[in-house]
Amino acid sequence: MSIKTFSSRELNQDIGRAKKAAKRGPVFITDRGKPAHVLMSYEDYQKLSGKRRNIADALAMPGIADVEIEFPRSRELPRAADLE
Repeated sequence: MSIKTFSSRELNQDIGRAKKAAKRGPVFITDRGKPAHVLMSYEDYQKLSGKRRNIADALAMPGIADVEIEFPRSRELPRAADLE
């Protein structure tokens, strides 16, 4: 899955190219350099909104290996569990 970015101006000038790109993956549309909208195929939209998924389904999505995510490391010290 590839992610493509178009400015609002680029989208208005060549909507056909944006639609073709959306067949391969989500297209981010920016306003003044900041992401504002996402264009995707109707099939991808249905997959996202059609049913609730669990974490295993989400991790099994095609192209998930291309997604980069970083979790901040906790600075809290571990503490004993209160079992009472």
